[in-house]
Amino acid sequence: MSRNPENREGFRPEDHPNEHFLLTTVVGSYPKPKWLNRASDLAEDSDSKFDAEDLTEAHDDACRVITHEHERAGLDTVVDGEMRREEMVEFFAERIEGYEFNGPVKVWGHNYFDKPSVVDEVEYDEPWLVDEFAFTDAVASRPVKVPITGPYTLANWSFNEAYDDNEALAYDLADLVNEEVEKLVEAGARYVQIDEPALATTPDDHAIVGECLDRIVAGVPEDVRIGLHVCYGDYSRVYPEINDYPIDEFDVELCNGDYEQIDVFADGAFAPDLALGVVDAHVAEVESVEEIKANIREGLKVVPPEKLTVSPDCGLKLLPREIAYGKMENLVRATRELEAELDAGEIEVPAADGTTAPADD
Repeated sequence: MSRNPENREGFRPEDHPNEHFLLTTVVGSYPKPKWLNRASDLAEDSDSKFDAEDLTEAHDDACRVITHEHERAGLDTVVDGEMRREEMVEFFAERIEGYEFNGPVKVWGHNYFDKPSVVDEVEYDEPWLVDEFAFTDAVASRPVKVPITGPYTLANWSFNEAYDDNEALAYDLADLVNEEVEKLVEAGARYVQIDEPALATTPDDHAIVGECLDRIVAGVPEDVRIGLHVCYGDYSRVYPEINDYPIDEFDVELCNGDYEQIDVFADGAFAPDLALGVVDAHVAEVESVEEIKANIREGLKVVPPEKLTVSPDCGLKLLPREIAYGKMENLVRATRELEAELDAGEIEVPAADGTTAPADD
């Protein structure tokens, strides 16, 4: 199913230069300014005079900088680059009653992850992201997207010491995410992205993710855009099942794989909007405008322009900041140029009967 893909028109800027509109956005994370990492180190140093209040100010400043950087690149929707977050599971586990931390776990090479444990029934206490969203929304001139780590990933990337199985834990977590989304909507949020990277590693659980999403969107107005981001994996194991998910947009990581899996979705029945990664988050080189335009055309093999969102493959936080910005700047330029070509009828797009036709037919 698709909730209400028409809500994407609400993100078209008033001064948009073209008749066609391909929504441009980012997945979530973005490189932190180097001084923010230094500020975090100072806040942890008991001998420094840099305290928690100072760190909050530093986070606020970084959020302003990155939000404005996204706007300067021309993105239609922005995020604060997740400046206040270090890791996508830890951040939420620290805010959910029932979780505790017992030290880092080695995950690969010399990398460690503070994998949390669920030791009691999870409960919603204080809002997780409402203040963060309100701050970013106040400094932004463009709509703000809110990424939230999904309940399936929160369950599967934690030690479960309290529930009979991860399925039951995921459902309880989904109810908490629903509470948070409702509070975000009350605060003015219109675009929420649920991140479920764990689905790519255990795709046979797609029905569990579907039930989680049903719980998350319960009572959420249809003018609020709900996206689902799933990192690289075998998408043939979750499609066409994702057509039954109550989402507006399915965000996939295909650029890094040279779009080898694009045909998985090209059966003419893809239900939600397609959010297509068109720059590679794993490569520290800025793709040319022409290369990005060719990548966007891969998405037009699956959906018509009015159902295509353009984004990076994944979060950009591991890239040098100047590279991340260059990718965003070229992504927007490529999208606007391709929209103009669509307006001129120079590009063939999918038609309802499975054939192709110029965009202005």
